[in-house]
Amino acid sequence: MNIKTILVANNHLKKVGGSETFTYTLIEALVNKGFEVEYFTFFKGDVSNRIERDLNVGYMSRREYDLILANHNTCVDYLSRRGVVIQTCHGIFPKEEQPSRYADGHIGISKEVKDHLATLGFKSEIIVNGIDCKRYAIEKPINETLKKVMSLSQSETANTKIESACNALGLEFTKFNKNENPVWNVENMINDVDLVLGLGRSAYEAMACGRAVVIFDERDYFKSYSDGYMTPTLVEKCVENNCSGRYSKLEFSTEDLVGEFKKYRKKDGEDLRKLALKSFNMDLQVEKYLHFAAGLTKKNNGLRLLLASWYQKHRMNKRIRKLKKKGQ
Repeated sequence: MNIKTILVANNHLKKVGGSETFTYTLIEALVNKGFEVEYFTFFKGDVSNRIERDLNVGYMSRREYDLILANHNTCVDYLSRRGVVIQTCHGIFPKEEQPSRYADGHIGISKEVKDHLATLGFKSEIIVNGIDCKRYAIEKPINETLKKVMSLSQSETANTKIESACNALGLEFTKFNKNENPVWNVENMINDVDLVLGLGRSAYEAMACGRAVVIFDERDYFKSYSDGYMTPTLVEKCVENNCSGRYSKLEFSTEDLVGEFKKYRKKDGEDLRKLALKSFNMDLQVEKYLHFAAGLTKKNNGLRLLLASWYQKHRMNKRIRKLKKKGQ
């Protein structure tokens, strides 16, 4: 399969979020490798503007592409007639992350996702979350002893516990909620602390910055688990569940968090940076995508593809009109 033109698709690119940052990072890596790249989304905004301005990558203009890398089933259904489609599934719960029958290949970002896809009858390969390790890098070394802690949790329940644990140890505490105050250059904030608490991509980004990491969150509306203080050996196990806390399934009290903070070692942050370069670097993940794509051919779905494309276009146009009517 000779790949020259690539379309990268994400359901929404309005504001900063996990899949949005992943999309931007993936596009940047593909552009740097010399591919002709365009993007697609149903909802443009701050991130799509950045893709156009920073990366000089335009919105979908071709009828066909050699390869389409799509993050959500809505995009797969809508674009499936335009080329070979790989769907990346980033989770097991959200509706849009469920596999589309119209994808020609599926990627799961963790063993947990791969196993989930298998229960639904879909074969897949694992390619873990890709991080721009040039952008997320060590700008400031962390302290020999723990002084500054930052939470990337979106939960006040979790942040209350974290702050109490910090107060008990005399540590400086800060928090950042991307939903309340989205900041693009979050790596600058990460580089200003010694230890970061978060899940998934937030944890990987902190590791890439050479910070110590605790996998922890707690939410009122969903039973949350933790994996605790990270070492490279433990990360290699927790990544099977995308560092979501569902590997260890620990439930932490404030006193438990105090115990996790006491495990802090400067060397752990340095070792996590090395692990990120080896395992999470987007440049390496892109090569895995290209290798996977080389073995794919377009499924002959005929009329089903046409009907899926028409239905998805009709459904999304209806949704867009509804959002515009509400002033969103």
